[in-house]
This record gives sequence, C-alpha cells and structure tokens, in this order.
Amino acid sequence: MPDQPTPGLPLPSGWGKSVKSAVLHVISLAHYAILSARGWAVDALNPRARQAGEMDRLTNEVALLQEELRIKDARLAKIDPRRRPYYPATERMAILELKAARGWSLAQASRAFFVEPDTIADWLKRIDDVGPSALVQLPEPVNKFPDFVRHMVQRFKSLCPSLGKVKIAQLLARAGLHLCATTVARMLKPKTPAPQPTETPAMPAPTDDVSRVVTAKRPNHVWHIDLTVVPLVSGFWATWWPFALPQRWPFCWWVAAVVDHFSRRVMGLAVWKQPPTSQQVRVFLGRTIRTNQAKPKYIICDKGAQFWCDGFKGWCKRRSIRPRFGAVGQHGSIAIVERFIRSMKDEFTRRIMLPLRQAATLNLLKSYANWFNESRPHTALAGRTPDEVYLAKHPANRYPRLEPREHWPRASRCASPNMPIRGKPGVRLELVVNHHAGNKNLPVILLKHVA
Repeated sequence: MPDQPTPGLPLPSGWGKSVKSAVLHVISLAHYAILSARGWAVDALNPRARQAGEMDRLTNEVALLQEELRIKDARLAKIDPRRRPYYPATERMAILELKAARGWSLAQASRAFFVEPDTIADWLKRIDDVGPSALVQLPEPVNKFPDFVRHMVQRFKSLCPSLGKVKIAQLLARAGLHLCATTVARMLKPKTPAPQPTETPAMPAPTDDVSRVVTAKRPNHVWHIDLTVVPLVSGFWATWWPFALPQRWPFCWWVAAVVDHFSRRVMGLAVWKQPPTSQQVRVFLGRTIRTNQAKPKYIICDKGAQFWCDGFKGWCKRRSIRPRFGAVGQHGSIAIVERFIRSMKDEFTRRIMLPLRQAATLNLLKSYANWFNESRPHTALAGRTPDEVYLAKHPANRYPRLEPREHWPRASRCASPNMPIRGKPGVRLELVVNHHAGNKNLPVILLKHVA
C-alpha cells in the first residue's frame, strides 16, 4: 500500500510575529512541569529517586548561574580592551587567590577576567611589592585601629554579606570588640554613604476598640502571629494570566510565625504546602503554647480568614487569650512579626535553596529561629538578643571589652555600650566565624587572642 502523505499542522496566519512570546510561554510551561516532577520525586519512597530529583535541581541551578555569567561576560567582551576599566589593587589580589584555588593557568585566568596572560604574570612577579603604589594589595588600615581590625571587619562582611554596619558592630561588641557603626562603615568603604536612619516612635498595635492600647510589659504578655509565603524558586512570575505561579507547593511554602512582642523572641514556626485552615493554625498555636509552657494574655493578628472567624475567637476565649486584630490594609498593624519575616527572607531563605521536603524545610527555618533567638542582636533591644531579654540573661555586650589600640587611655569612652577594658590595651585579635547548625548564612562570632 503506498505511503500516505502525513497531513501538515495548520498554522495561524501571522504566526511568525509571535515566535518570541511563544518561546517564553514554552520555557514557563517547562519550568512549571519540572517543578511538579521534582515535587513528586522528593516524596518518592525510593531514595535513588529522591537523590536524582535533588541532583537534577542542583544541576539546573548551576546551568542557570553559568548562563547568567555568560550573558554578563558577553556584554563586557563587547567593550574595546583599551577602554575596559582597570581592576583595583585589592581585586587583583582576589583574582590571584581565585586562580590558586581553581588551579588555573595564566591563559585560563586571563580568559575568565578579560585580561592578557602577561598582565596576570606581571601581577605575580610584583605580588610582594609594598607601599601605597603596590600593584597588588591587601586591605589597608584606617584611623587609629591596627591593620588586622579593618581586615577582620572586611573579612566578616565578605563571609556574611547580608549584615549591615550596625549589625556587624553589634555582633563584634558581643564578642568583646566595641566599634562604632560609622567606624565599621569607613572600614567597609561603601561607594555611597547610607542615609542615617531616623528613630520613629513605636506604633501601638491597632485593635477593634481604638480606646484600648495593648502595650507589652513582660515576656509572654503579647504575642504576634502572621502567615507568609516563601518561594522555592526565585519568584512567582509566569507568562500566562495572571502572570504568576500558583502560591502553593511545589512553588512555595506557607509559613506561620509567632513572635513575642516584648523580647522579639520567635516562639514557634510551622510550614504547610498550601494556605492553612483556621483549624491548622489553632493546632499550631496549641503546640507552640505546650512547647514553651507559656501562653500570652493577648495575641495580635490580621483579619485573615484563619483568624477572623468564630472558631479562632472561640479557641482564644476557652484559653483566656484576648485576640486583637489589625486594621485591614494598614501598614504596621503587626509590625513586630512582619519585621521578623522580612529578616528571615533577607538573611536566610533568599540566600539558600530551600528543599522540597516539608520536614527538611521546617528544620532549616527552626535553625534560623534558634540562631535569631540566641545570637542575633537587635537594635530595638540595645544590642541584646531575644533570649537574653526573654530569659533575663546578662547581655554579652555588657562584659568588659577588648582594646586593640595600644595607647588608648583606660578612662576614655568607647563605642556604645561604654564598658571597661579587659586586660591590657593593644591586644592582637583574630576573627573566628563559626556557623550555627553548619549553615554559612548563620554566623556566630568569636574573637581569639593571638601572640
């Protein structure tokens, strides 16, 4: 029987004008399908299937990062070599360090950074030059502090880029080295000076009855609770209407957080695959109360469907808890827990690849909460940590301090808080950065004496 011709697929008129938008649609659909497949693999009973899903996710992330670098390199390659900006002396040292770490040859390093091999060879020949005109330099000292203090601050910033000058100063003060935030800023040499924050009076939590103002007077007096979504990928954007991926697993996690108003301590966290019901939120709150062996007098939340219902109000009444609800659409109604959520996202979830397994994600978020409570100082708490306020511990930044300036008078004031000098002035220090639960985004700072 003769072969019948295969009928062709009819294409709409003007299809050539929509090829580029079709490519974006196809990529978004493929992204959707891949995430759904990974969600199935991560819950598979076969451990090899789980490992294959995780390996596929990491391989895809590496490929996307390589594509980012290719696009940026393509732009730099278009610039005439004679018009490309010179690398600063400190960046030349960083390039040589990376070359040694990667085991690159001169040709490989030159291709990666768009310079000639002879240029890198010249850097290596002159690496031991000293003075302000040296071709390759380490960080320079500033002000009255020794060289190692500035290098230590810059190293801390490179290890923990999410921390600002105030947070770095507070963490170092807890370890014994008291630096002013402006001193840290000079050591970090920002390109543009950061605007000075202005203190604003604390906004009282709004309630249904505006005549009643709830003020936290002690730990476990007022708790805040709120829900948020934490994306598993970079964002929710898609090419189809309404231009967003569904806000549910495997595209994001729904996270609930409970924060004590007085101490800013995280009392509990929960993770769900989809928007939780009021019953699930009540179970989570009951578990939090049992775990901490304490319950609040007031609980402040928004008017979400999980809270603004008879079930939640009855649950609070049976436990002698008075609910207070923030005004709809008013910014700052539950500012304490919202600020914690922002810190959690900026300092943690946006800097790591969250797993697709619910238990693993909850463990990661709990490790951040433990670090937040134990080691992260707060400006609103005068540099103390939530655990120090909640448990009435002596603040670490109130112990006698270390002084690296040899001729600093003992009676002179230092950066806040002003504490007496421990031992002799002029001690040499080494920065030791440990990591809570082995996570590099959760630093624990120690200072060690060196000879």
